[in-house]
Amino acid sequence: MRFPITYTLKQIAEIIDSEYVGSDDFSVFGMNEIHVVQEGEIVFVDHPKYYDKALNCKASVILINKEVQCPEGKALLISDDPFRDFNTLTNFFRPFEKSTTAIANSAKIGKNTVVQPNVFIGNNVVIGDNCLIHANVSIYDNCFLGNNVILHAGCVLGSDAFYYKNRPEGFDRLISGGTVVLEDDVELGAACTIDKGVTGATTIKKGTKLDNQVHVGHDTVIGEKCLIASQTGIAGCVIIEDEVTIWGQVGTNSGITIGKGAVIMGQTGVTKSVAGGKSYFGTPIEESREKLKQLAYVKKIPSILRKLEE
Repeated sequence: MRFPITYTLKQIAEIIDSEYVGSDDFSVFGMNEIHVVQEGEIVFVDHPKYYDKALNCKASVILINKEVQCPEGKALLISDDPFRDFNTLTNFFRPFEKSTTAIANSAKIGKNTVVQPNVFIGNNVVIGDNCLIHANVSIYDNCFLGNNVILHAGCVLGSDAFYYKNRPEGFDRLISGGTVVLEDDVELGAACTIDKGVTGATTIKKGTKLDNQVHVGHDTVIGEKCLIASQTGIAGCVIIEDEVTIWGQVGTNSGITIGKGAVIMGQTGVTKSVAGGKSYFGTPIEESREKLKQLAYVKKIPSILRKLEE
């Protein structure tokens, strides 16, 4: 998430009431999660396991819950609760805006786009030309749709990331300030749900088609010309490269990559990153041919046991 103007380190520290290490006028351009953070942006870390990763990532400002040596060329924000203060910054720069109409006045809808009854379109949404938005679709604030996009009935774009911190009093939600981007010629079947990024964009690229009831988690990027069948659940921060085919009832772990041209057979659990150009099946995931051989061997076990008994 880039800020509308450049802020100084001192100004950011004042927003969250924190101490800081660095010059008062150190420039801050935005905030992001560690996997997408860029130079000039803030990243937060609140667990010793990830201190080194955060301190050495692209971020220029690290929001951290321990006083550590500041890497050269960077700045620190010292907080007793970085998770809470990251939420504070999200609320400050991307506050929730209550809608007063079914289609917000700030929404921009392109030429020849058809919007069916009972559709909700939030603040600052941009929809391109020649799109078809079927009944009962909800498009949350700040989403972007390219040209020739089709959304079938009941789709939800821009719902919050499923991202919580376990506290003694209950689960604390990480507030989502990101967006959803659908490029040209994307089609979503009925009742698909696409979570927005925490600070960045959940992206579905040109020409990709999703069947009914597919879920896509926060900050995931799906490449061009992919086919994803019904009841597939894609976790957050997944990268699916171009021309991947995923059949029904597949589930994935977060943070993995599925290589270009891969085929994931139905009911597979994608527990790790897999290379492109191959077919995969099963849980844990393996190449289809190897997995099917294993299943064939398993079927022979009863006859082997009978021979041993004889």
